[in-house]
Order: sequence, then structure tokens, then C-alpha cells
Amino acid sequence: MNSTAYSRDLGDELRQLRQRYTGLRGRGLAVQLGWDPSKVSNVEHGKIRASEFDLAQYLTACGKDIDFIEDFFRRYRNAFDPYFVQEPTNLRTLAMSEASATKITAYDVLTVHSLLQTPAYTRALQAATHEGGTTEYDRQAVMRRPTSPECVFYLHEIALRMRLGSEQVMHDQHHKLLAHANLVRIVPIEATTAAFQSKCTLFEFDKSLPLVYAESGHARVFTQDEAAVDRAEKLFDLLDSVALDEKQTQRKLTEYTSQLAPVRALTVRQ
Repeated sequence: MNSTAYSRDLGDELRQLRQRYTGLRGRGLAVQLGWDPSKVSNVEHGKIRASEFDLAQYLTACGKDIDFIEDFFRRYRNAFDPYFVQEPTNLRTLAMSEASATKITAYDVLTVHSLLQTPAYTRALQAATHEGGTTEYDRQAVMRRPTSPECVFYLHEIALRMRLGSEQVMHDQHHKLLAHANLVRIVPIEATTAAFQSKCTLFEFDKSLPLVYAESGHARVFTQDEAAVDRAEKLFDLLDSVALDEKQTQRKLTEYTSQLAPVRALTVRQ
């Protein structure tokens, strides 16, 4: 059985419960439960589906009551499904996927990808879409790691023309994109076919199957279905054929940045 984004998420939740409530290492808990140590490791890494009896044993050892255990059962039943849907306010599975990926390839049409957004741009986007933000995870930390994943962010030029917030907000956002121009490929406005494609992200991992992620204001969808991965790969092949190269992207971003001169605060004397 292959692990999924959600099985790895719930497995990591178990690991955190073990560390917080038992103080035991995986081997120590295995001895207490009468399990092989590899079983604890595999369950915590989402590699195998644990039975409800095994989960009850594990969670009871962590001091969890019946209500917590029943809730975990409910969530765990779909952990290995090829398609998994989460509510939009839940960022844990997404953050874990970003942190563990070796490569992230993404396409955004109307807005800048969240891993490249400035805080002010994010706030302006939330105000425009009436969606509340969450600060549970500093997801952009993955971009600052020495071993950060290989990233390619395809961005349709429409997103550069969409005004969110003030000129200063857009200037700073374009400037940040320019600073990461080596990771960005602008899809020119003339590429109308690409404009009708849905935004999505393809995650690749060292020891797990590729994962396709899509989101809307209503849900977050994760899938490792082979057909979905194939469709995503074909989309990125299309984008690669029409997108500007690195130097062209840099020139395009410079053009948009220069059109929005930074707004300077003025001191008015009374």
C-alpha cells in the first residue's frame, strides 16, 4: 500500500502525540504495545494502514479518551483514499507536502502562488475573496531552507495585471517575484488556451508517489491517482511550451515593477 499526503499527515500527528504524552521513543512504545519497532515507524510515516484495534492501543497509550479515539478513527478511515478533500481552512496536509517534497511545480492564473506572496498581498487577497487567513504555518519557510525543493512556478500574466490592494502592495509583490525570477515562468497574455486551465500544483517526493493538489474557496483536493498525475504533467508540458524563459520572465517582471513606482510617505507640516 502506498502512502498518501493524508496518511503521512495523520501518521505525523500520531508521532507528535507519542512524543508529547509518553516521552517514549518509537522503540520504547513498540515494547509497551508488544509491536515490532518497524510497525511504529511505518504507522507514523503513513506507510501502512493501522487497524482500529492498533490505533486504539496506540492512542490509549498516549492517554487519549474514547471521544478523541473515535474522532481519529473517523479521520483515519479515508487516509489512504486516492482522492482526499479537506476544508479550506486546514493547511496542515498542504504544509507537510510542501516541506517533504523534492520538487514543486505549480500553475496559478489569477493570483501569485502563496509560497511567493508578500504578507500585504496575502491580506489584500483575503480581503478581496472574503476568506479568513490562517497563521498556523509559516509555509514560506520551505523556500529559505538550504535543502529547499526544486521549484517552478508558472504564473499567467493575467495575475500581474490583477490589482490587489494599493500600488505599493503590487509594486512590492512584483519586486518579490523579480527576486525569485529564477523560479518563475510567466505565461504571456497571448496564451489564451493556458488561461482556461485550472490552477494546480504537482509535488514530487523522494520515496512517495507524485501528488496533485488543487484548491478553491470551498475545498482542498489531494490525489495520487495515476490519471490525475498524468493530466497535471501534460498541463505543465503545455505551459513549458508557451511560457517565457528565465531571461524573458525577468524582463517582463521588470517591466511590471517599473510601472508601479514605490509610494513614499509624505510628511505634512501644519
